[in-house]
Amino acid sequence: MSNVPDIQNDFSHEIIGAAVEVQRVLGTGLSEEAYAAALAIELAEREIGFTRDVALSATYKGRSLGEVYRAGFVIEQSVIVELKAVDVLTDLHRAQVLAALRLSGLKLGLLINFNVFPVVKGVHRIVSKP
Repeated sequence: MSNVPDIQNDFSHEIIGAAVEVQRVLGTGLSEEAYAAALAIELAEREIGFTRDVALSATYKGRSLGEVYRAGFVIEQSVIVELKAVDVLTDLHRAQVLAALRLSGLKLGLLINFNVFPVVKGVHRIVSKP
């Protein structure tokens, strides 16, 4: 069994479709919180399972650090989705998704920037190395 996400069944297409609909209705220029609230509604309408604002904890040398990061969305217990509404995504944004993947044990993350039109050009697929 491969550690690489199954491209055919990783929910990326469904997630991106939901993001496209959110941007179609709301446009660009709003806050990340507005897009997150709308995406939650859109995912629920499409009957896609998700959890919002997921606390991730870590350990250091065997000692708990407690909660160190909050992932925006975990979709179908398999994909981390982080939303941004910025002019330019930075290496820090990508590093945060990689850290969330490492902490969660998940392999696939989508970093979606709603300030890019169309939003599909603002979707970055990030795969954690095994």
